[in-house]
Amino acid sequence: MTDLASLSFDALHKFVVETLGEKPFRAKQIFNWVHQRGVTDVALMTDLSKGLRERLAKEASLGTLTKDVEQRSTDGTIKYRWKTHDGRYIESVYMPSSDRKTLCVSTQVGCAMGCTFCMTATLGLKRNLTPAEIVGQVHAVNAEVRKNEGLETLRPLTNLVFMGMGEPLHNFENVKTALSILQHEQGPNFSNRHITVSTVGLVPMIERFAAETEVKLAISLNASNDETRSRVMPVNKRWNIAALLEAVRKFPMKYGRRVTFEYVLMSGVNDSDENARELAALLSGMPVKVNLIQYNDNPGLGYASTVDDRAHAFQRILEAASVPAFIRANRGRDISAACGQLANVNVPANE
Repeated sequence: MTDLASLSFDALHKFVVETLGEKPFRAKQIFNWVHQRGVTDVALMTDLSKGLRERLAKEASLGTLTKDVEQRSTDGTIKYRWKTHDGRYIESVYMPSSDRKTLCVSTQVGCAMGCTFCMTATLGLKRNLTPAEIVGQVHAVNAEVRKNEGLETLRPLTNLVFMGMGEPLHNFENVKTALSILQHEQGPNFSNRHITVSTVGLVPMIERFAAETEVKLAISLNASNDETRSRVMPVNKRWNIAALLEAVRKFPMKYGRRVTFEYVLMSGVNDSDENARELAALLSGMPVKVNLIQYNDNPGLGYASTVDDRAHAFQRILEAASVPAFIRANRGRDISAACGQLANVNVPANE
């Protein structure tokens, strides 16, 4: 059965015209209902004929997520845990601030990348999320924000970061379809400047991402040399720092795009003055910025967070070398919603 919520606008148009034999304008109506108004039942598509709604109900489906748990942080962050149709669990994180409303989106159930400092990695990879499940997080949180904050706008969210559970470029086709839906004018209509996709550094997929999308890229670097990076990020054994930086140098900076390097500071692992000088030398002259993230403690993984003074010293060394560096505020630590902490805590095994 065709999942309407997983179809790009062009794919939905083809389904409506070629499979259903309907007029092309019906595709625009259906896409608008699903991806702008966020309906989860074809019966609610009131400008469609009763016959078409009945046929859609028989021949198509609307992939939806069920809210399982909502946790609220003292800093205003809200973590949502969703249950999929097959009993899996994923998490997404809403981070409101004075000037934006950002959602951190998951792209897989678990993750296959094996980064040793990340709780999501302890789950392993269960499966990829469909475009409907990726976009569904956005629709569901838009509805939550409208309800909780008393807003009338259909799309209160302003920014999306694909930094939740999973490696987005390991699920590239579904992520690409989700991006096309999220950016479509008949859907949520997000600007490419307001969407960032993060990767651990799948070099061949960075090249495809550059060619086939228009949104911003963030790369989890987390080390200043190959020895350390291979220890904390197994992906480095296949595509080392030199290969990764070469892919970044080729990355087209059009459409207002930019590349951000994310660097998780772990005490005694990658946070020394020498590490900062190595990192500055690697990035010298590149039109990038560095987000420094003090490690969020995850019991049992064997890492500790870099203290504030050390983080600021690291930042000053980068800035002295003309490498823009910012210490990113960690949101939602008290509810395990911060970077590297999403792991379906307290959820029974869902094999």
